[in-house]
Amino acid sequence: MAMKETTAPCNALTIDVEDYFQVSAFAPHIPRTEWTIRECRVERNIDVILRMLDDHETKATFFTLGWIAERYPDVVRHIVDNGHELASHGYGHERASDQTPESFYADINVAKLILEDLSGQEVKGYRAPSFSIGERNLWAFECLEKAGYRYSSSIYPIHHDHYGMPNAPRQAHTIGGLTEIPATTLRFLNRNWPASGGGYFRLMPYSLSHWMISHINRVDQMSAVFYFHPWEIDVDQPKIPGIGIKTRFRHYVNIHRMEYRLRRLLADFKWGRMDQLFLRRD
Repeated sequence: MAMKETTAPCNALTIDVEDYFQVSAFAPHIPRTEWTIRECRVERNIDVILRMLDDHETKATFFTLGWIAERYPDVVRHIVDNGHELASHGYGHERASDQTPESFYADINVAKLILEDLSGQEVKGYRAPSFSIGERNLWAFECLEKAGYRYSSSIYPIHHDHYGMPNAPRQAHTIGGLTEIPATTLRFLNRNWPASGGGYFRLMPYSLSHWMISHINRVDQMSAVFYFHPWEIDVDQPKIPGIGIKTRFRHYVNIHRMEYRLRRLLADFKWGRMDQLFLRRD
């Protein structure tokens, strides 16, 4: 096992707690009315992740859907009992960019109440599904502040066909009374390149992901914010028929390698919770 780097900043490890059938790209193929009859695999996958984090003595932040928490309260309790941060991913995995300010506020508010009721702890952080806060819906930050959140990790400062705000700051910054902690990018050739995990981490060689995070730590002197989903370690998840080639590739590429790569990542870098790394201690 590789030795963890000792001089680089500690990085934030984050998990977006949703199941395979709730992925935004599957929305045209899986109606929300079918969610309750689909095989749910999130409990099994979270147990695997918690054991993996325990093996590496690592704490993380779990951005959790209210929909999941309501139906699988033990998932919430296991996350909190193991010393990890519980944060919000909204209630029903609806993109912020597809909602009105009123419906968005209702979604994030009810999710926060559910998570706090189940955990007995304050929920400080929020991440929008599919990083869906951008230039056209900056009103979302007012809603988050009104609902009592202290930070967000909802902006990805890259070009992407479904999301992204490439001109946003790459580092944590203040918007109103809220701290926005964007997904991590590498600045190269006058462009921001994704270095935060998810499908990019599965697609790229591990050596490239390692180099990017190392560069961000050593050269930029920044903590990286890395994310992944529980379904990304699940090789036995049901396959969704009828999806396009592009969607199929993005969802399933290198899933069989994901758990091994995550274990390497946990061994090679220092990781911690978002709240402990980015929020001032009261």
